Amino acid sequence: MRGADATGAHTAHTAPTAAPRARTTGGTALTVTVLTVGALFVLAPVGLTPRGCGDLSGGRLCVTGPIGDTGGFTVRYVRHGAGPGLSVRLGYQRKDERITAFPDWFGTSPTRSGRAELSRTIATLPGECIRGLLDHRGRVFVTEWLCS
Repeated sequence: MRGADATGAHTAHTAPTAAPRARTTGGTALTVTVLTVGALFVLAPVGLTPRGCGDLSGGRLCVTGPIGDTGGFTVRYVRHGAGPGLSVRLGYQRKDERITAFPDWFGTSPTRSGRAELSRTIATLPGECIRGLLDHRGRVFVTEWLCS
């Protein structure tokens, strides 16, 4: 018999065998307890995403800087795990209560040891928000808005 799993992929299922099962006492309660505790560890949050960051499937993208002042803003991408180096374009986008601005780019940087980082001095006003951008092969990824 064939069926589809949660991802829609087809999987083969076999019919249960008629082999006798050994009976155990107390094993079921222990198994349920172990599975419940294990599920809590699996479902527990790994950690909160820091302010001004966004968790991507392959890493974390963050923007830092002094909102409401002139100062150095940094957009940083850190990859999870090892892999071949990437070339990424890093930048930012601003918004206030009236308008969301077009993206502005710091430039393109290769990842080194899984990290890419670029900075620029930007003047922001109180009440503005900024978010980091990453462009890789025409796909743009963003952080959460960092607001004053």
